[in-house]
Amino acid sequence: MDSVEGLEELRKSIDNIDNAIVAMFAERFKVTTKVGHYKAKHGLPAKDIQRETVQFNRIGELANHYGLDPEFAKELLVKVIDRVVQNHELIAQEYLSKNLKN
Repeated sequence: MDSVEGLEELRKSIDNIDNAIVAMFAERFKVTTKVGHYKAKHGLPAKDIQRETVQFNRIGELANHYGLDPEFAKELLVKVIDRVVQNHELIAQEYLSKNLKN
């Protein structure tokens, strides 16, 4: 595996993994958008500290299980959660705006 072909094969594997990661993020955000609509409809806050705590613990355990640095995994989760909360706040604003017009 010391050849250039070996390096290219490894890079193809990385590209395939990156494709899967992006696809999974897209799917995750589709589901969290549905959660945002549910929260807006039922007057729930965009941020759920209890849920986040559970998720951070779960992600840390999963990271350990898969041999990934748990702190790195948690840093990624912070970015994801921050964006999700931002999206939920926008959805709530849109929902409120629509209801005020009606």
